[in-house]
Amino acid sequence: MVKDIHWLGHDTFKIVGEKVIYTDPFNIKKKDTADIILITHEHYDHCSPEDVTALQGPKTVIVATPDCAKKLSGNIKTVRAGDKITVEGIEIEAVPSYNTNKKFHPKDNDWVGYIFTVQGQRIYLAGDTDYIPEMKNFKVDIALLPVSGTYVMTAQEAVNAALDINPRIAIPMHYDSIVGTKDDAKTFADGLKGKIEVVLLKQE
Repeated sequence: MVKDIHWLGHDTFKIVGEKVIYTDPFNIKKKDTADIILITHEHYDHCSPEDVTALQGPKTVIVATPDCAKKLSGNIKTVRAGDKITVEGIEIEAVPSYNTNKKFHPKDNDWVGYIFTVQGQRIYLAGDTDYIPEMKNFKVDIALLPVSGTYVMTAQEAVNAALDINPRIAIPMHYDSIVGTKDDAKTFADGLKGKIEVVLLKQE
């Protein structure tokens, strides 16, 4: 499954399975058409109308929070944490995503991460979040976790999050663009050595 997960930088992934899924498209460089676009929250580097438009076809379904929906057009399904929907045969669950010790992503904003199933694998896209207690209850095979600190959890906090979630594979994100460096990803990988397999994807 990992070979079908393409990291395009920051929190943007292209995941190819039964459908072509993009997450938080930002700075899209290649023309493509998504079947499903998942958007976690309305900050400009996650909800970018211009980048969404670059990936939209006539049948593209956008799953987003209500504040994002106001900025976008097309076939949009709004979600809040706790919602479960099925889009084009793909099961998608919106889960909480928020800061605990900083104010960039308040819990009250009801922004989300997603757990969605592709080729029988449950994939968790954390969104911009700190290490939060809800993570203990997530059952996933692959976890895409932010590691840069500043706006999200640090690499060490992401190690603790991964140990709570206990996925088969963890993939770091949210580094080496707006904030964070490749060292954050390496710290994350080193912290999980011998415990959870970490895959450092090359940015495409």
